[in-house]
Amino acid sequence: MSADIAGASYGSVRDAYDTVAEDYAALLPDTRAEAALDLAMIDVFAAAVGKGARVLDAGCGAGRMSRYLAGRDVAVEGVDLSPGMVARARRDHPDITCSVGSIADLPYRAGSFDGVMLWYSTIHTAPPDQPRIYQEVRRVLRPGGHLLVGFQSGEGVHDAAPSYRRYGHDVTLVRYLFTADEVSGWLTAAGFHEECRLVRRPAGVYPDDQAFLIARAG
Repeated sequence: MSADIAGASYGSVRDAYDTVAEDYAALLPDTRAEAALDLAMIDVFAAAVGKGARVLDAGCGAGRMSRYLAGRDVAVEGVDLSPGMVARARRDHPDITCSVGSIADLPYRAGSFDGVMLWYSTIHTAPPDQPRIYQEVRRVLRPGGHLLVGFQSGEGVHDAAPSYRRYGHDVTLVRYLFTADEVSGWLTAAGFHEECRLVRRPAGVYPDDQAFLIARAG
């Protein structure tokens, strides 16, 4: 997928998150939506990259998970497709550098990071375009660096717009579900070695299984 195609395919996603940015950040200012198991995977990831490591929160949104990572003694930077989300991240977390950019065309040099986290930031990308994301992550990671990816586990496509219409936002937004085995295959093809995974059952208001994989760049 070329950068031009990536930009076009992500246009509706960018517009949707620009529209909902303020309400999104107000409703989810921290890690209250995450289960203890979810956060434990981030803790394992932070321990793997090591204290002081340079870590990219790719698809950082308004910065709530960047803040959690920063509390794990790593040097965090964020990047997000939505200028509206990035503006909110800069306002709420001024000590964390956050830039506008696509996870399919990351604005960083090769080997720039010790770790990359994709926290539910791949879910708006269709399966045929998923490999490009992991190739880009591998490019910006140093050899031996680590990736953590979290996503809804399953099959099919869900319309994500109704949850935002409840707050008065008329947006177009879908999310794709993948299995852990599918994601592991994309990681392997991009030059990663899976180190561990967690798949947990639904909890609270969320209807899907949730999956988390940690992989090391070969």
